[in-house]
Amino acid sequence: MRTILGISGSLRADSHNSALLRAAQRLAPPGVAVQIYDGLGDIPPYDMDLDTPQARPAAVQALRDRVTASDGLLIATPEFNYSIPGVLKNAIDWVSTDWTGREGEPLRRKPVAVVGAAPTNFGSVRAQLALRQVLLWTDSDVVVKPEVIVFRSHERIDANGDLVDPTTVDLLGRLLAALVAKTGAAVAA
Repeated sequence: MRTILGISGSLRADSHNSALLRAAQRLAPPGVAVQIYDGLGDIPPYDMDLDTPQARPAAVQALRDRVTASDGLLIATPEFNYSIPGVLKNAIDWVSTDWTGREGEPLRRKPVAVVGAAPTNFGSVRAQLALRQVLLWTDSDVVVKPEVIVFRSHERIDANGDLVDPTTVDLLGRLLAALVAKTGAAVAA
């Protein structure tokens, strides 16, 4: 069983980005489990003085362990001020490091797919671009196509939090398949 860890960059209870992750759970092919990480709000601000195996906060270590154990990541990001939310960038900062040289960097060569939803006409275009830049630095193996940019998300996700737009469902399914394919390549490598 391959495991994809879904991380929503939104803390909102009715987040359209979290709804995308729930849709991905339903679209997962046989033999793949999409698990949703819901502890983003528990991650403290990044502090390099605490970024050691002995001093790292428990919530941070738990996230690092889940990322390390997963075969790939599916990150759903909203767009705030033309970029990714601070809580998401903060979590990536905690997970991307290895100052000891002994632990490894959980995001290095980790297969990652990026999606995003926003109520605007541009969706999460700029946030996804900013996130891809961050993931370039972490040396993550990012799925390039298809891009899933859910614009006017309130028209594609209903009041129950269900993804109801057939085109978006198709794109999300194809993105998930491309991510799963990368996890197979990573396992074989």
